[in-house]
Formats: sequence, C-alpha cells, structure tokens
Amino acid sequence: MEKYIIKGGHPLNGEVTISGAKNAAVAIVPATLMVDGPCIIKNVPNIVDVMLQFEILEKMGMKITRLDETTIQTEKGTMDLESPETFELMTRLRASYYFIGAELGRYGHARVAMPGGCNFGGIRPVDQHIKGFERLNSYIRVEPEGFISAIAPEGLVSNHIYFDVVTVGATMNVMLAAVFAKGQTVMENVAKEPHIVDLANFLNQMGADIKGAGTDKIVINGVESLHGGTYSIIPDQIEAGTYMAAVAACGGDVLIKNVIPKHLECIGTKLEDMGVKVEMYDDSVRIIRNGPLRHTNLKTMPYPGFPTDMHPQMAAAMVLADGSSHITEGVWPNRFRYAEELEKMGAHISVFKETAVIEGVPDLTGTDVVAHDLRAGAAMVIAGLAAHGVTTISNIGYVERGYENLVEKVCGIGGEMERVNE
Repeated sequence: MEKYIIKGGHPLNGEVTISGAKNAAVAIVPATLMVDGPCIIKNVPNIVDVMLQFEILEKMGMKITRLDETTIQTEKGTMDLESPETFELMTRLRASYYFIGAELGRYGHARVAMPGGCNFGGIRPVDQHIKGFERLNSYIRVEPEGFISAIAPEGLVSNHIYFDVVTVGATMNVMLAAVFAKGQTVMENVAKEPHIVDLANFLNQMGADIKGAGTDKIVINGVESLHGGTYSIIPDQIEAGTYMAAVAACGGDVLIKNVIPKHLECIGTKLEDMGVKVEMYDDSVRIIRNGPLRHTNLKTMPYPGFPTDMHPQMAAAMVLADGSSHITEGVWPNRFRYAEELEKMGAHISVFKETAVIEGVPDLTGTDVVAHDLRAGAAMVIAGLAAHGVTTISNIGYVERGYENLVEKVCGIGGEMERVNE
C-alpha cells in the first residue's frame, strides 16, 4: 500500500511551478476524439486521471505520442469505442462522462461507464447532462449495469437549453456535443469556471464556433468538422491555491510560478483576511506568512465565487488560526470527511449540515490519517506539513489523481515528505 510520510513543523520557502489544469485537461483530452488530423496539446498535467484518459483513447484506437514531458500528440486510427478494456478504465474516472459528449457529437452515439473517482456520498448526478443531450435530439438510457448509452439516429439538432442548476460538468459535456449539432444552440444558466473557457478556446482553435464561455450564456453555431492544431492548457488554479494554503498553514515565503493571477483572486483575498501577505505578478504569486493567522469565514460558490475544490485545504490552514472560523459548503454538501481526520491531529471542528465551525488550536500533532477524496487528501498533506512530528497518509491514490509530482514539489520548497510502499 502506497503512503505519504511527512515530517512536519518546517516553514516553506522557495519557488514552485504549477502544472496544467486538471479540470480543463479531463475535458480537452476526450475532445480530441472530435478532431480530424493530428492534435498537439501542451502543458498536459502528468496525473493519474489524465493518463487514464490517454490510455482509454489508445484502447479505442487513437495513436498517442509524447513529444516531451508536458506535450502530447493525438491522431485517430481505426476506432473501436466499445472495447471492454475502455469501460473498465472509465470506472476509475471522475470525469468519464466527458466521453459521452465527445462521442455523441462526433459519431452520433456513445456508451460510457458511469463516473468513478472521488466519493462524495453516492453516484454523481448526471440529470442535467441527460437533459442537455435530450434537448439536442438524442436518446439517453441509464443502464442498470452502470453504463450510460446515448444515440442520435437522425443527427444532433441545435436547441435552447436552460440548466436547472449551475453545473460545470453538464456545461462542458453538452458543449462538446453541441459543437456538431445542426444550427445554433443556446445554453443558459451555465457555469463560468476558467476550465470551461479553456475547453471552449480549445474547440474554437480546432474550428468550432463557440461564443460566451465565461458568462452565463453560451452560443454555439454547429460546424461539420474540427481540424487538427496545437493548444496549451491553462495552469491549474486549484494546485496553485493548494500551495498558497500550505504556506498559510506552515509559514514561510514561496513564489508560485506559472499561474493566471485573476483565477486566484478569491483565494488570495481570503488569505489576506487571515493575515497572509499576497503579492500578484504577471504570471506568478508570492505568499508570505510570518505572523499569526486570523480567523475568517468563507462560503464556496460557483466561479467567480470561492471554489469548492479549495474548501478542505483552507480548512487545514484555518484550524491553526486564532479564534473561530466558519466554512459553508455551497456546492458539494458532503465535502466534510476531512474533518474527522484533522481532529485526529488535534483540530477542533464541528460540522452542522453544510457548515463547519473551526475553533483554532495552537498546533497540530502528526498521526496516521486517511485521504477520503482528492482535495481532502491535499488537506491532509497541508496539515502534515504544519504539524509537529510525523504524519502518515494512506489512500493517496486519490491525491495523485490531481497533483503532479507532489512529493518533489513539496520537498523543493522545504517540506519533508516521501512516498513509500508498505
């Protein structure tokens, strides 16, 4: 069993470079199915979820060539979308459903294993995805064996789609399918996250006609085909935010490079509320914490609000702040499984429905903890780096779904961390 072992209690100092955005890559990689000709993607994060997607594409018949550490070229061969091997791989993916939009749009049919990945208390809802696909003249069936089938026997046809709730996954998935729908598709009440804009920019670079990404209304004029090209994925907002929270928890002075500062404004503002110094530059951010942390309150919301994917990491810093802090979860109500693990280390956290009340403590003590999901695992890493003594984190497969070279990057800024097999 793989584990992280962290010897904590040291401030973090130095520089760390952020990788490509996981949440953009997991939609852009399946979208290469829609492209005719070679497609070169740069700034690809070398993380488990993305590598699984490339493996799935290879099983389907795609030729995958690694040009360098962060650049991949894809080119379609003789395709087989329903290889049993691809289905097994899909069950490990949180973002398997993006293959539905890509396959339905390009081929007029799809059969995809239900999403896997992090467990937030039950199967991730896909009702808004289904609603969007059905509005585009397709038929959807959720099979008892754990598959979703989609077919558009007469071809996809554009429509007006109003989502009942703001949903990142459905916005991106239906956008993929609508690229090839005849006519003009209008999607309203859509999510605005940076990775949605990145997916739209990728598709437009390959010949799509998408306007309005980043606002609450996206307009897509259907095209007949997409051509090959080159595209670079944006930096990972959440990876950068995780290192920002780590410096807040541990103290120190770290320059975080290869970021888009605008994407980090809400995180930086909240850290400033806590007494952390945040300096924004053109493509980097510097985090300095050399005094006590102050308590604060935050509520997670869809972009441009505070991201739910930063909730547990901020909690790991808040447990060391003076006074009482509150976190209200406005996106994933079952985000709080990190709380019981932090309490093992000496934190004082009470969860009431969608709100955690955190009473700050002077310090944490290292112990054995579990990563219950990707971002909860990142919170355990932060807590371990800040704690006195040794912290052992198990279930680290979740963490490696979303963080590239985590051990090397942490050690590069003064943390003591290793990955072991037991």
